[in-house]
Amino acid sequence: MTFSYGAALIVLGVAFWHDVKSMIIPNWLTASACAAAWIYSVFTGGVEGVLKVLLGTAIGLLPMLFLYVLKGIGAGDVKLFAALGAWIGAELIFQLFIYSVLIAGMIGVVFMVVYRPFFQRVFTMILSSVLPAAAGRMGFPRVWQQGTKFPFMLAVAPGAAVAWYFY
Repeated sequence: MTFSYGAALIVLGVAFWHDVKSMIIPNWLTASACAAAWIYSVFTGGVEGVLKVLLGTAIGLLPMLFLYVLKGIGAGDVKLFAALGAWIGAELIFQLFIYSVLIAGMIGVVFMVVYRPFFQRVFTMILSSVLPAAAGRMGFPRVWQQGTKFPFMLAVAPGAAVAWYFY
């Protein structure tokens, strides 16, 4: 694994933690990761490295910007993909985008099925039988209370694993 992929993996891990915890990917993470990738490319790749990092940033940014305009994802996800694209390059970030969107679609279908009241009652009955004390306090997970919203990183993390595996 090269330094670039290791850096991208660290950025991905920190973004995952923040997104799952608060559904926000902080600007300090995306901005510093993108700037670090640009600086790294200047010192290690020269002009060719700069062109590679700019193309990776653009390919990470543009498709995600389209999803953001359609209100499918948040702005932090857009900036994260731009930063990841700067680290891993245009080809791999595009594959990551495709796999993440496909996995997010599968998660969305599962949420549409599970969000229905029947499945909520079944979930509560199962939870009550396994953890009776927790069932009353816990209720439904926060994700279900918000409708079909979920942290996009739940799709990006497995999407990254698939993209790296097939790359």
